[in-house]
Amino acid sequence: MIKNALPIALLLVFTLSITGCKNKAEEANTSEAEPAAVSESTSEKFTVNVAESSIEWKGFKPTGTHNGTINLDSGVFKTNGGKLQSGTFIIDMNSITVLDLEAGDGKEDLEAHLKGTVEEKENHFFDVTKFPSAAFEITSTESLAAGKTRLSGNLTIKGQKHNISFPVTISNNGDEMTITSDSFTIDRTKWNVNYGSKSVFDNLGDKFINDDIELKVNIKAKKA
Repeated sequence: MIKNALPIALLLVFTLSITGCKNKAEEANTSEAEPAAVSESTSEKFTVNVAESSIEWKGFKPTGTHNGTINLDSGVFKTNGGKLQSGTFIIDMNSITVLDLEAGDGKEDLEAHLKGTVEEKENHFFDVTKFPSAAFEITSTESLAAGKTRLSGNLTIKGQKHNISFPVTISNNGDEMTITSDSFTIDRTKWNVNYGSKSVFDNLGDKFINDDIELKVNIKAKKA
């Protein structure tokens, strides 16, 4: 019985490993900042509908995860022949919200810690008093299989700018455009968000927070 059970157990472990790999978001390609994309003079302009746009985030630690959203403050895109050419959107870092906790159950404390509105903890994460906004500016687009587009752009957080690229699905419906990314991760330490990072601090034991932050961009824009 034990001999028969062993191959089954190994197969189960292998299957779970494969499933976990499939479910894990891919890391965005990250490199030095690049020149912003330039659009044609005949380009059509779209402005972001901030009420229907957001960025979903998820953070990881040994004891679990936290997730939430961040709102956009503004944004403009330009297209030519229906193809996205250039654009920028501004992220309102004061709008960081935690969704997996209830009010009175640590939600407000975690939001304040992430924003950096707690005395002597301002720079642990995003220090929104000093850096109230983050930004993304498109540097290039590339057509991929299955109707997807690889979107590349400079992401600026806490004054640090790096180029990242990730797959998105772009759809046009009359005067409306939707840009929805696949879930992807970035290494937060590249933007000087270092609190609880094992790659920055020693002797954290199991009290660390993963360097990777998972993001998903959801944007709706309307022709100006």
